Amino acid sequence: MNYLDFILENGEAWLQYAVKLNVLGESKDSLKELREQALSDPKIKTYLSDVSDFHNCLVTNHKNPDLPMHKLLFLLELGFDIDIPEIQSGVDKILEHVDEYGVYQSSTNIPKHYGGLGEDTFGWCLCDAPLLLLLLLKANVDYDKHIKRGVEYLLSFYKEGGFPCTVSKEHGKFRGPGRKDDCCPYATLIMLKLLSNIEKYKESEIAQKIAQNLLSLWEDSLDKHPYMFYMGTDFRKLKAPAMWYDIVGVVDVLSHLDCIKDDERFTQMVMIIKSKQDENGLFTSEATYQKFKGWDFGQKKQPSPYLTYLCNQILLRIGL
Repeated sequence: MNYLDFILENGEAWLQYAVKLNVLGESKDSLKELREQALSDPKIKTYLSDVSDFHNCLVTNHKNPDLPMHKLLFLLELGFDIDIPEIQSGVDKILEHVDEYGVYQSSTNIPKHYGGLGEDTFGWCLCDAPLLLLLLLKANVDYDKHIKRGVEYLLSFYKEGGFPCTVSKEHGKFRGPGRKDDCCPYATLIMLKLLSNIEKYKESEIAQKIAQNLLSLWEDSLDKHPYMFYMGTDFRKLKAPAMWYDIVGVVDVLSHLDCIKDDERFTQMVMIIKSKQDENGLFTSEATYQKFKGWDFGQKKQPSPYLTYLCNQILLRIGL
């Protein structure tokens, strides 16, 4: 049994839909029945309900799987789109909150002792703003009208080592737990994820520089831990979905860039993932988010159809 057979036999309807649409190239129209089965899954229905009221959850911890931005990205990357009313509603709510620079804002509350206002307010951090632009991009929102200006503004914060912790004026003097001039690994990662989905930037000089920044963090991982992002044992554990700064998340983003596919540092990370593949091409989660209990990737006892899909997509992308 190859990994696709395993996924199609053991994966839930939402994952079968993603595989048939994104890997096997079947048309959306031919998958109507399977799509309806997927949309009736209680977990998917909960996600859709949450993203439809996009700003109902304060952004206080960017690693929180309950954030609608993570849930909407998960749905869009599976292949669900704005034909689904809840997804359209979520996109509309993102579009409602944009600043004068074209950057979209999230609802958050930063305490005064961290430099914020101590009240609920809309603003952005460089560890959420790129994701909102990416969501609009993946939802096929008009790039020139709604996305381009925000991308160009966020790119203006790039420094030689990557993107620093940066916030909008609404968040006052807030800054994450690191030195002012250090790069924030997660902000740098999601900025590259955004650029890798824009044809103009995918193989651009700035994208190549950001990729090198991430590879340098790997190379210097024993000595440098900017903003308390480590790349040790926990970083190397397989974990899904790819929503944070871990080996699957980093390699997934880097695998979209042709310019680094022969880089020894990238190969090292890829081979760590590949070494954890079993004889049937399957992958088992080594770490989980507690809030994903009930999803196939929320357990560590047996191969996960979704993690298997995610990791094999990475390997397929780079020709392995």
